[in-house]
Amino acid sequence: MADFTTIASELYALAPSSFIAARNARAAEEADAATAKRIRSLPKPSVAAWVVNVFAQERTDRLAQVLLLAAELREAQDGLDAPALAALGRDRRALTTQLAQEASTLASDRGERVTASTADAVQRTISAAFFDPDAAAAVASGRLVRELSGEPVDLEAVVGGGTPDRAAAPAVPEDEVRARRERKEAERAVREAEKKRDRAEHEVARISAMRADAEARAVRLEARTAELATELERVRREAEAARGAVTDAAERLDAATEQVAEAAEVLERARSALTHED
Repeated sequence: MADFTTIASELYALAPSSFIAARNARAAEEADAATAKRIRSLPKPSVAAWVVNVFAQERTDRLAQVLLLAAELREAQDGLDAPALAALGRDRRALTTQLAQEASTLASDRGERVTASTADAVQRTISAAFFDPDAAAAVASGRLVRELSGEPVDLEAVVGGGTPDRAAAPAVPEDEVRARRERKEAERAVREAEKKRDRAEHEVARISAMRADAEARAVRLEARTAELATELERVRREAEAARGAVTDAAERLDAATEQVAEAAEVLERARSALTHED
């Protein structure tokens, strides 16, 4: 004879539209009056809760990924590993979306119409399991009565057929633990190497800019040097021409001075001759 929890699990895997009839029929079959009463008291699940129940009962391996990732998130939070938290956060969002889609597909395969609002409720319920161990236990039970919203979970209120134990994260083989640790160390080494590379690239860019400025200044000064050399050559030629003009003028001055002297002598002789005639 099946125990009460098993009976509840079987009923909560049935579509909500047939739940009441199946529950009452199963209670009528029960020989134990107390158990029959408990069966009749099982509340009908919402459509979103039923979708999660079907998924929990048929995809236990996928739900185990939620528990494992939740443990990794707590470990990263405890270690204040911000990069790991960011990466695990992305993994959590991706896994939540995937699981919600898979759960909706399972429900659709059973002929149940899954609306957009129901799909959103399914995704919120699965997401809650990442952050709250009680929410994880409720989801893993396969006996949800209503969807979860991220608020603190009252297991007696959201789970039918008895309060479930908290789901434990699946045991991870030692070699996998070692591989995960080595991967984290490798990821940390990659991040450090990326930081060093970024700093080196920044320094290269800074020095390259300095080099470009220096090259531009050198080109400008070389051009100015050429201009000044041309100007110097022109001035040198002008100076040489001026020096030649000075020499020529000096020679002409000497000649003119001699002519003045000669003219003065002629003048003196002429004056003397004039005086003698008188």
